[in-house]
Amino acid sequence: MLAYLATHEEMLGKADAFTALTVVPAIPPGARSFLDPSIVEEYNRSEAARVLEPVQRFAARKGWPLDVEHRVGHAGDVIAEVADSGRYDLVVMGSHGHSALTGAVFGSVTTRVLARCKTPLLILH
Repeated sequence: MLAYLATHEEMLGKADAFTALTVVPAIPPGARSFLDPSIVEEYNRSEAARVLEPVQRFAARKGWPLDVEHRVGHAGDVIAEVADSGRYDLVVMGSHGHSALTGAVFGSVTTRVLARCKTPLLILH
């Protein structure tokens, strides 16, 4: 996704700002009840950093202004909620490209965002 944007910079305005969002799946409540909240928070932070740090390095090399955020929950729901907060003009997201059958059986983050999000989407394979 980042490589696509980097090779199509004409799509990006000079004054555009970007936010990279990753969503960490919530630890099930039963398991979470046995853990100290600080351990859960550190787990969430480290999982988010694992995804966001390479994105930050890429954006820095390209000179793109980038904010990063992480949330906890179901990715499709959280992405749609954040996108529809009114702060964003466009959501750009990658798709794994699973088959329609796989998406129908297991669900898909992309499908869920498409169904819930009112903000325009650019979905890249």
